[in-house]
Amino acid sequence: MANQDANPPIDENDDVMREKRGLALHTRILIGLAIGAVFGVGANILTADNPAAQARVLWVAQYITDPIGQIFLRMLFMVVVPLVFASLTLGVSQLGDLGRLGRIGVKTFLYFMLVTALAVTIGLTLVNTVRPGVGFSAEVQAQLMETFGKDAAERQKQAESDQGFGINTFVNIVPRNPIAAAANTDMLAVIFFALVFGIALTLIPREKSEPVQRVLDGVGEAIIRIVGMAMKIAPFAVAALIYSTTARFGWGLIQSLLWYALCVLAGLSILQFGVFTVLIKIFARRNPLTFFRKATPVMVTAFSTSSSSATLPTTIKTAEEELGVPPQIAGFVLPLGATMNMNGTALFEGVTCVFIAQVFGVELGLSQQLVVIILSVLMAVGTAGVPGGSIPLLMIVLNTIGVPPGGIAIVLGIDRILDMARTVPNVTGDLTAACFIARSEGVTNDERKIREQTE
Repeated sequence: MANQDANPPIDENDDVMREKRGLALHTRILIGLAIGAVFGVGANILTADNPAAQARVLWVAQYITDPIGQIFLRMLFMVVVPLVFASLTLGVSQLGDLGRLGRIGVKTFLYFMLVTALAVTIGLTLVNTVRPGVGFSAEVQAQLMETFGKDAAERQKQAESDQGFGINTFVNIVPRNPIAAAANTDMLAVIFFALVFGIALTLIPREKSEPVQRVLDGVGEAIIRIVGMAMKIAPFAVAALIYSTTARFGWGLIQSLLWYALCVLAGLSILQFGVFTVLIKIFARRNPLTFFRKATPVMVTAFSTSSSSATLPTTIKTAEEELGVPPQIAGFVLPLGATMNMNGTALFEGVTCVFIAQVFGVELGLSQQLVVIILSVLMAVGTAGVPGGSIPLLMIVLNTIGVPPGGIAIVLGIDRILDMARTVPNVTGDLTAACFIARSEGVTNDERKIREQTE
């Protein structure tokens, strides 16, 4: 979760100490992925014609590697409700500046929501066109269902009944009891309550709202630390999860993952160099080539850290010194963007939800995919700006649309690469928003710089 200050303190010593102790976390996760895949595929191939040996391989998966992976997934899943509530409430309560900045807050919020919805739509269009999760045999799909949740059919049936995807969906968004909604992981209701609670904080006196915001910020920071604890076992958990998956399903699943990764990267590329180019040219009235050249340090930092929060100081510096965004605009829009504006993350979540549904043979209709768009936009608002911050929330989206949330294990091994890639449009979207708001307000930090960029 991003701090609420314009320039949040970033503890760089943590990264330095990790580097001194050995390999970086993402490197260890990739090594774990490779080891798990090699051993899993190898075990699947070598035991294909030997039922006794295959039974021993499945025993290892069931009683050793599966439990290790499930502990990791449960640690992520247990923080979802408090993380969504704290992050989303704080993000909305920052719009308390609306009383001072007025229309700036409204324009910023609407820009974030519309661009994020567009990003999800691009992702869903690609994944429904390419269909990377289609092609598994009925036997493999049955094994996947048995492995990642025998109650998948019941989840789907329940999702389409009383809490279905018609008018009742929107009625049930308003919870009778928010505590019960949280206990039942009814995330649409939790999100609604968080939004209303955040709005209420903007309407009460500052001296009363600030203590609540500090508590929520502390809760959010503690949750991020819990996620950090879980990530310490991530290399081993990823190796275990990938071994279990590939030992059961072999090389075919790896091939499907490659198509899935290409689908995500293609969507992110369209967003980064297509959509943002148009937004910069038409709405911010900037030269896109000049914009991207000046924003290069921000994009490189985002790619290397996979963190919008860690990139925030560089983003603010670039916006003010290179792009001519006034400090009062940059100081409001960019911290808010690091918390709420996750365009790349929303696109990734949309693609991943439909991909995993395709793998499990769960057909998502138009109304269900509309729910995916809405949830991806809202979950992106509640996503912490740290590496892997979207994974716990993505499990909730899967659960809501009737897909076993444990299916996230299928893509977890390659998430680090995709996380690095999707952070780039996340922070680029923040910069485009800041430039658009500055232009729409008719204020700039350096008129000469702006004129140079529009020539």
